[in-house]
Amino acid sequence: MDNSMQNMLDMYLYETNTLIEQLDEILLSAEQEGDFSQDAVNEIFRIMHTIKGSSAMMQFNSLSALSHQIENLFFFIRENQINQEFGHDLFDLLFQASDFIKSQVIQIENNEPLNEDISELISGIERFLQQIKGSSDSSDHEKAASATDKTIENQTKEDQNSELAIRVFFDEECGMENLRSFMLITAMQDVCGPFSYEPQNVENDSSTAAYIIEHGFTLYFNNHEDLDAAIGILKTSLNIRTYEILHNQQEDKKVETIEKAEENTEKSSAPAKETEAKKTTAQKKKADDAPMHLSSGKQSLISVNLTKLDRLMDIVGEIVITESMVTSSPDLQGFKLDNFTKSARQLRKLTDDLQDTAMSIRMVPVSSVFQKMNRIVRDMSQALGKEARLVSIGADTEVDKTIVDSIGDPIMHMVRNSMDHGLEQNKEDRIALGKDPQGTITLKAEHTGSEVIITISDDGQGIDTQKVIEKAKERGLLTKPESEYSQREVLQLLLLPGFSTNEEVTEYSGRGVGMDVVKKNIEKVGGIVTMTSEEGKGTSTIFKIPLTLAIVDGMEISVGNSIFTIPIHNIRQSFKIDESDIVHDAGQGEMIQKMDKFYPIIRLNEFFSIAPKAETVSDGIMIWVEAGEKSYCLFVDELLGEQQVVVKPIPTYLSTYNVKDSGIAGCTILGDGNISIILDIINLHTAAIGGAL
Repeated sequence: MDNSMQNMLDMYLYETNTLIEQLDEILLSAEQEGDFSQDAVNEIFRIMHTIKGSSAMMQFNSLSALSHQIENLFFFIRENQINQEFGHDLFDLLFQASDFIKSQVIQIENNEPLNEDISELISGIERFLQQIKGSSDSSDHEKAASATDKTIENQTKEDQNSELAIRVFFDEECGMENLRSFMLITAMQDVCGPFSYEPQNVENDSSTAAYIIEHGFTLYFNNHEDLDAAIGILKTSLNIRTYEILHNQQEDKKVETIEKAEENTEKSSAPAKETEAKKTTAQKKKADDAPMHLSSGKQSLISVNLTKLDRLMDIVGEIVITESMVTSSPDLQGFKLDNFTKSARQLRKLTDDLQDTAMSIRMVPVSSVFQKMNRIVRDMSQALGKEARLVSIGADTEVDKTIVDSIGDPIMHMVRNSMDHGLEQNKEDRIALGKDPQGTITLKAEHTGSEVIITISDDGQGIDTQKVIEKAKERGLLTKPESEYSQREVLQLLLLPGFSTNEEVTEYSGRGVGMDVVKKNIEKVGGIVTMTSEEGKGTSTIFKIPLTLAIVDGMEISVGNSIFTIPIHNIRQSFKIDESDIVHDAGQGEMIQKMDKFYPIIRLNEFFSIAPKAETVSDGIMIWVEAGEKSYCLFVDELLGEQQVVVKPIPTYLSTYNVKDSGIAGCTILGDGNISIILDIINLHTAAIGGAL
């Protein structure tokens, strides 16, 4: 596949996925209201019309045919102003169609053949169309099928003597000129008033491609506003070689030939036309300048392949490392270089700005994930017979795109858990407890400095901790007497592999694929999972996730001749101690008291078997660290200072030794070229002490 086709396919996939998400939102909203508003009908018609056209251009016939049938249905609803309660049949039918389109898009992404068997869906739509037509004869269906073109081709052939017209020529050998013309029609329909075009029937008649290659594709408009809007579309469209603005005034045709700014091709118009074009320079300038404000909306957003952003972040990371290597060069030590110091300070500021900008490009709102959960709640409500609604808070909170892609499945799993396990089975039970008959599942996202906190909560029955203890005992998962487990420790048992309290295997749970999968997926992006629950009140699951995985602020520390990095957001305090400050506990070893609580001490030199430089406790320094529910103190030799570091993954061959389970999150390259190990505060605690405290 050449680059132009690949770009078209990428744009098709992006656009179709976006439109289907919009469709699901509209359908969910309409289903809650019990009817389609006029705006909803118009929007669904537009979505289906766009998917039909783009699918036809890409020759995805099943998608084009299905969207065409839905378009016909909503054209009939729109034109006849049908306003009635459609019942669940139509919504179920449309959700099935939406799911089919989603599945086909996934197959396209995986380069798999499409499923051409859509007869059942098509039949269902046709039956529903006949049902709402009532006594209308079958000819009405044919009228609906051709309605799309009539909304645009509402001018007669005589109207094509209009004063304003544009003739478009596509790139040589670009192929499918008729379908490319149809895509222009679809795009212009959204911003222009009634217009006509020649040749007609470009959507279905492939023979028109030859005519377009030779004579061009001509569009006729009623006013300058529509003409300007059309030019704005043309300036941002692909595969257009030239376009001509035609003026037909008193049968004296004046032609302006305009080359696309981004195409450095020679003008293909005849010399006579070029002469006439010079006479209309002022009109040409007006035509070029006027639509800029109209097309600015299309120019304000672009879609970029994520691999390009990944590459950009890699380059920015290398710049950060190189800048640190230059300013920390041993060759400069001991010299007083005022100008160099001033320039280095400015370079650091620019590097920070570049990093912030590159990171902001990758930041996307979590709303894309939250919105998909509406569909999960809707489908499970019907399947389980539970009344429930989803409430989203802070959906505009932005997180790195890679992280957003990674948290979709964990959030979906927790929403399913809330629906299946959390909410009471019968609304009578909720009423008896003084609750709203309709259960509520809440998704909340909020920023707290360097991380984002996502909470999935429900107002259901909560977790029976005794039942959890019994199940854990039955499976031999308990490591100490039952009475010694706190509620927090009991809830942590739910995160163990294969743990499930469901007695029956259902479509949604009971297979032993439980919360441990959620925990692993969140930990892969550097996050942690915690749970809270109150019996009879509900359950909350909290994900604490870093905003980005690429660059972090870290504190460099030394142990012997080795250098480690601790993420700044994990550090609560650093302080000096004497041997007398250490408390020796028979069960948990060395501990130290801070703020009326005792915290365990991990001597980093002992854990990693490194010979320390600090001969006594008073020679070293204690760092109080915290991550999620785990808080403890690290004893190290020395604090070297704060530094922004680029996180590099552990080499693959080392991953086979499970170094992450030893408290190593990754590594970074320091300014002097040395490598520093980045500590994983959660896994370090688990490896050195074990279990939650």
